[in-house]
Amino acid sequence: MKKSQARKSKTDESDSPAARLSDVAYERILESLFERKVPVGAFISQGELSSIVNVPVAPLRDALRMLEAEGILTIHPRSGIQFVRPGLELTRSTYQFRSIIERSAVRVFAEEGAETVMDGLEIRHSRLLRKLEKDGMTPEALAEMDLLELELHGQIVAALRNPLIETTYRRMHNYLRLLRLERKVTPPIITRTLKEHLDILEACSSRDADAAEKALQAHFQAAINRNLGLS
Repeated sequence: MKKSQARKSKTDESDSPAARLSDVAYERILESLFERKVPVGAFISQGELSSIVNVPVAPLRDALRMLEAEGILTIHPRSGIQFVRPGLELTRSTYQFRSIIERSAVRVFAEEGAETVMDGLEIRHSRLLRKLEKDGMTPEALAEMDLLELELHGQIVAALRNPLIETTYRRMHNYLRLLRLERKVTPPIITRTLKEHLDILEACSSRDADAAEKALQAHFQAAINRNLGLS
């Protein structure tokens, strides 16, 4: 029994670093994409990607299979890896998914969400609006905008108290980041987005679920138009 347990322990230990390395590869591949080290829509070999992310090919393959399952890329055997290029279909699918989840979630958030959370988000949105008016576009403003986008919609989804939905939604956020790679961000665009967020928060603070859902839908439609270059 002891020998068996010892063998099992050694197996677990040998598996663990490989598992961790595939997780590292997963994060580094996404990071290289979002930081434009790998161009959107690029076709690249596993060897080239291994060099870029500085991870051996074996754990890289595990990460690539996960990312293929999530729709971020396509693996072409003996040929290379094709990263997805954002377009009409990805935009439509992403916002359709968000709408299905968040329309229900924002109603719960409006009815049950903590006032302190809503107030805190309103203050930060208003503060960033003033900063944009005063200083224009800065790297700090862009970083804060990304954070507010993540936190507002994250709080809305969290209102459902469903860990399966939260996990899936976090993965979906990768698609949003992909869509933004080919979208030019300007102070007017950020300003409009912040004001749309404030409309949602105002409705939620008033505990008006119907108005909150309506404001969310308006925000999503405007975001679709921005991503497609229609506004």
